[in-house]
Amino acid sequence: MDRGFASLLLLPLLFLATVVASSDSSQFCDAGTGYGAAEGCAGGRAVSGEGGSGKILIKGGTVVNAHHQEVADVYVEDGVVIAIKPNIKVGDDVVIIDATGKYVMPGGIDPHTHLAMEFMGTETIDDFFSGQAAALAGGTTMHIDFVIPVNGSLITGVEAYEKKAKKSCMDYGFHMAITKWDEVVSQEMDIMVHEKGINSFKFFMAYKGSLMVSDELLLQGLKKCKSLGALAMVHAENGDAVFEGQQRMIELGITGPEGHALSRPAALEGEATSRAIRLAGFVNTPLYVVHVMSIDALEEIAKARRSGQRVIGEPVVSGLTLNDSVLWDPDFSTAAKFVMSPPIRAAGHDKALQDALATGVLQLVGTDHCAFNSEQKAFGIDDFRKIPNGVNGLEERMHLVWDTMVESGKISVTDFVRITSTECARIFNIYPKKGAILAGSDADIIILNPNASFEIGAKFHHSRLDTNVYEGRKGMGKVEVTIAGGRVVWINNELRVTSGSGKYVSMPPFGYLFGGLDKADSTYLSGLRAPVKRSTTSASS
Repeated sequence: MDRGFASLLLLPLLFLATVVASSDSSQFCDAGTGYGAAEGCAGGRAVSGEGGSGKILIKGGTVVNAHHQEVADVYVEDGVVIAIKPNIKVGDDVVIIDATGKYVMPGGIDPHTHLAMEFMGTETIDDFFSGQAAALAGGTTMHIDFVIPVNGSLITGVEAYEKKAKKSCMDYGFHMAITKWDEVVSQEMDIMVHEKGINSFKFFMAYKGSLMVSDELLLQGLKKCKSLGALAMVHAENGDAVFEGQQRMIELGITGPEGHALSRPAALEGEATSRAIRLAGFVNTPLYVVHVMSIDALEEIAKARRSGQRVIGEPVVSGLTLNDSVLWDPDFSTAAKFVMSPPIRAAGHDKALQDALATGVLQLVGTDHCAFNSEQKAFGIDDFRKIPNGVNGLEERMHLVWDTMVESGKISVTDFVRITSTECARIFNIYPKKGAILAGSDADIIILNPNASFEIGAKFHHSRLDTNVYEGRKGMGKVEVTIAGGRVVWINNELRVTSGSGKYVSMPPFGYLFGGLDKADSTYLSGLRAPVKRSTTSASS
């Protein structure tokens, strides 16, 4: 135990001891090996949950928001931040946590996850309990997951995901994928926005024959998104060219994981990113490019933003911190665990993505957490096209971004809060309920010790994965306490989570990215100088 935790006041220690002593040990999840059975954790009580006062005072830390930081106390009651100011006085029924010398920040929000997702003939190993528990251990207190339609039906898809999410242990929201187009889908998009609280729709420009959409469908979707005030998102790779690249690799006898990267080079990501941006500009609607992995794609985003177009670029942790050399590892299991799409790029792309994030060309960091274990990855042992695509990151994101971006001096502490929490909340229109420590905000809070170190490994992470693409990575800056919804869920390297305690977060349409679009449309229409009134008299008369 480090000095920070040794300084926890006597009152919360007595309180913790009382709660743990009065609870069946099987109600809690053990951190470390053996963790992962959601059913074994159902019914557990969080430190300040049932039986507690619901009151917490975080004392003496540096409170960091996206645009300001100050040394202050934070008082929480019934899941909501009540006050932020120095020297708050409280009664004996309040749990006190000493954060002296540490940063008190909004919990992370991961904008890009796939839990319990059925894909490539299998289902991701992390569900809405194990994936979320892992997230909480890493300082992420909310995520937004992608709902995949069932046979093209949005309603059937969201109903399936609502059932999957019943075991959740932290707050979450939904994006919706669009995989086909007809009048029914158009009407269902209205229902998603107005009744289901979904304000974003994703279009796959890759995965030919399954999820991929045509330009015609994408245009229809962009127009519909604009009318609904919903954000259009794209997975930007040229699916037709990727298919051709895959055929080429197979013909060359390249069947291993390296064939995955070789079949879908950065140029194909850049082309699709450019095409999506230009189509969104044609419609005049905002665009969100998910998992930006290459210099090619980020340069297209930079050019569009310089011209004034509203384009959001989302890098993911794997793209920021890894390079594709791992795909040439002679051990298949090792190489296959890194297969994702777009693929992890050659060294140099990672540094460029970091620089783009530091300078505002890219705006926020996700994970694309889509976890498949070694057995599932082995489906493609003789054909890289059959390797389920996806890597982990939900638990590791906050630590890796801190170590890569803050410890290196690339960004400030306030920028860290912006790219891991606040900007996501703003984009998806849930700020300042989420993404801030302000009076009235949800009490989703982390305490990060910049002087403590972390180490990543499959033996002690909380995902159900048997591997970890960041295995052995060490760094500075450790999340020591996570508070989600006013409950202490991670402390002393132990999880205290309850299956079913998470809440769905409804996200309203017409976020800040839509402000002023109507004026831009009016300017466009007034500048057409058309239709021209022409004489009906023939030219020969």
